[in-house]
Amino acid sequence: MLPTRFLQNKKTYISYNNFRKNTFSQLAPKDSEAILYLLPWLLSINHPSFPGYVKDIVKPFKVYGVDMDKDVLKREPVFKTMFGMKKEGTLLRYPTGVNLIPGIYTIGSVGTISQTSRSDCDIWICIDQKAFDEKATTQFNQKLNLIKAWFDAHLKMPVYFFISDLDDIRNCNFGNVSEESSGSTQRNILKEEFYRTSILICGKIPLWWACYDDDRPVNYHQLLDEYDRDVYGDNDFIDLGKMESIERGEYVGAALWQFNKSLTYPLKSIIKMLLLEMLLVSSREELLCHQFRHSILSQGVNPVYNDPSMFTMEAILRHNEGLDADSFEFIKKCFYLRYNIKFQSKNVTLKETLAKELFQKYPIAREEICRLNEFSGWPFHEQTEFGDRVLSLLRNIYKGISALQRGATQGIDHQDLTIIGRKLSSCLEKKANKIPIVHKPIENPDLPVLTFRNEGKRWQVHLHKDPSRFIVASPDIIYCLAYLVWNDIYFSGNVRMSPNPTPVTLREIMCLAKKMREIFGVYDITSVNLGNFLKRERTTKILVVVSFESAPNKNDVTDFCILYQNNWGELFEKKIGSPDHLKDFVNDHRVMFADAEVNYYTQRSNQYYEKIIERTKKTISHIISNN
Repeated sequence: MLPTRFLQNKKTYISYNNFRKNTFSQLAPKDSEAILYLLPWLLSINHPSFPGYVKDIVKPFKVYGVDMDKDVLKREPVFKTMFGMKKEGTLLRYPTGVNLIPGIYTIGSVGTISQTSRSDCDIWICIDQKAFDEKATTQFNQKLNLIKAWFDAHLKMPVYFFISDLDDIRNCNFGNVSEESSGSTQRNILKEEFYRTSILICGKIPLWWACYDDDRPVNYHQLLDEYDRDVYGDNDFIDLGKMESIERGEYVGAALWQFNKSLTYPLKSIIKMLLLEMLLVSSREELLCHQFRHSILSQGVNPVYNDPSMFTMEAILRHNEGLDADSFEFIKKCFYLRYNIKFQSKNVTLKETLAKELFQKYPIAREEICRLNEFSGWPFHEQTEFGDRVLSLLRNIYKGISALQRGATQGIDHQDLTIIGRKLSSCLEKKANKIPIVHKPIENPDLPVLTFRNEGKRWQVHLHKDPSRFIVASPDIIYCLAYLVWNDIYFSGNVRMSPNPTPVTLREIMCLAKKMREIFGVYDITSVNLGNFLKRERTTKILVVVSFESAPNKNDVTDFCILYQNNWGELFEKKIGSPDHLKDFVNDHRVMFADAEVNYYTQRSNQYYEKIIERTKKTISHIISNN
């Protein structure tokens, strides 16, 4: 039998884990039912009526303890009815041997205050790869793909499965960089996050959680040895490796990855970057996961469980109390928006209940809370100003981390560094002719009505009701339009045009914008295959615009513009004043332009302009083909 203290730890962990499951259930009732209970059941059965059926499985897969899980068994009749099966009795019977799945776990924001309607769910499905032969591995992947396809079709929350070998987890080997994986840039840091944030969906409890005593240090390896020798007669724990310390050099790779993620999710990443900065500065102190475990296991018989995100946020705020008042207030606002808290609203949710104590300790002024509650309705320029400030703070944090650990990238795969570095460059680096990126802090903001205005030698696009507040300005109207389209600020119903002396009309602007969007789409760094960043920069698409600003009756065409997009997800624009300059520009870029898809556009439709288009096509085609 387990020693009394370890037995108590086990009971407390189970109770805490149920608290986390309950939080998940309240924040996402439908999705949580499928993830917490349907998933382990589907993994553990194999029947043609249910998602995940794979023909000719000799040894079924079984999640440890699923046939003893009261919550799963209680729901099994509902699951069968849901898929049209009327057969009574459990499907969780295993007359032959099984391919055991020791445990399945969430990692990250689910079941915490940081879970929002935009959260996804990363799930570690742990197996002992040595016990899976090639056929079992293939069939297991098939099963998971089929279950994920059903989840993708029926759940609001995106779910990602990561098959994790036990030895890899113990050794902190999490692969290479991908869209959903940080690869070699985070090793111990990722495991620290796992121990601090994970929910046990079904299976074995990480032994790390039992390895704690208020009164004395506990030797993890000694406990593991005794457990492996079956001294205690208990099989409910699993060895996923201990956590002692994190090398300071690892924080650089982690910061690089989080900064990379911030290009898409700035508010989410700012919390993680602040956390990394705090961990680096206090790297000789006890790890945060150890502090969190202590807070859970030392509470005694009347526990009030901590939310991992609230625990982390409090630690970060405590660490940053010494900042100037304005910066500290801004960090609090970022937390408030990121966690989608709504104090002073009529409906008090679990989020407000969990966050109440912390924001009493670190309050935000009542009038600011009212304003933050309406953030989605802020004027567009105020949202982007907030987004710029978030990005500026992220940059400063990253620079601070890099300065402390200059050159410390040991252990990070060179390929991973190349991918992340080039991805950051594609978003942030200023290059000749490049269309800059607008950093919007939230998805789908309310777009303002915009007005194109000609100011002599300069075009500007301003807020319809406030000419003093412009979004973009340039001598080149196509640049202004490309900026709006590329940053997804433009749609045909939100543009106006002031009377102007130029030949350009609103209809022409709308037609060109439609063409731009058809060819280039809008900026989305996540749509770029990460493998592209391992290849040299090259142009993939070109749009040549002929005679957009010239008068319709002008025979001498000197008005050209080239828009071109590369394989790193960047868009460029160059205005050119003559056919000879066009030839020179294409010739200078002939290596980059090789094999690119070339499109042409003109507002004019008479024979003269058709000849100009054909002549331009021949010129560009000849230069590129002779590269």
